[in-house]
Amino acid sequence: MPLNFSPVHIMSDEEFQLVRDCIYAHCGMYFGQDSKYILEKRLSQRLTDLGLLSYYDYYHFLKYNRNKEQELMDIMDILTTNETYFFRESFQLKAFSDEVIPELIKRKSARGNRSLRIWSAGCSSGEEPYTIAMLLSTIPELAGWKIEIIGTDISQKVLQKARRAVYGKSSFRVTEEIDQNRFFHQYDDGYKVNDSIRELVTISHLNLFDSHRLSMLGTFDIVFCRNVIIYFDQAAKKRVIESFHSALNAGGFLLLGHSESLMNITTLFTLRHFKNDMIYQKPDRFPVGGGL
Repeated sequence: MPLNFSPVHIMSDEEFQLVRDCIYAHCGMYFGQDSKYILEKRLSQRLTDLGLLSYYDYYHFLKYNRNKEQELMDIMDILTTNETYFFRESFQLKAFSDEVIPELIKRKSARGNRSLRIWSAGCSSGEEPYTIAMLLSTIPELAGWKIEIIGTDISQKVLQKARRAVYGKSSFRVTEEIDQNRFFHQYDDGYKVNDSIRELVTISHLNLFDSHRLSMLGTFDIVFCRNVIIYFDQAAKKRVIESFHSALNAGGFLLLGHSESLMNITTLFTLRHFKNDMIYQKPDRFPVGGGL
């Protein structure tokens, strides 16, 4: 009996533009013309699974089928790359823990505020928000503070891993052995984050283009969004960055990936030059008696 291989569905330029624009409207992820083969290859199996004959049929499904929202959520798992690991971009994290946090502690303590809210936007499988929690747990001045770290991502698949909090070797490529022993314990097929760290982190599904859900998050002192806006075009970047600006308290900080910049996107933030790294900050127009 011959093997039954699923046929690769050929995507025309017109079909590419229709499907590409549909995905863009949903989440801001942008595919240029040179990325047509990526959509064609990665989405071909979805046509087979749904019994569709063409990408035009698939576009019609994404626009009008009653299951369109679920399909758009599902294909985020197919289209997004989720390469991450603990303690990534160490010098930025050193600026965060050794410079940004002490500054916030001093400013907030002067106002009688002993709470800290941090958002890890595009948290993937959870290594980033758990890393943040680990770093904060080592700062004695934060003892007794109310600490809340929110990790969000558009991919349900990686969020399941984040909630399970069990990780394999690839997640520890730059983790010191002392930290692995301190914050993890062996569990089944890997290492699980200790409960004392997990209880500081909440993992939630979020589309950064969902303005209603964004408004429900509240405000934050720090937003991490590293290696996420590289998937967006200029208009989508501007929209997402402005939403971060709205979500940040006055004087709050925005940490991007090192390949990312706000140049030609917005002038809403000030670029602060710390000893260990450069970090964007939302200006505090009322530094006394308000904001943070």
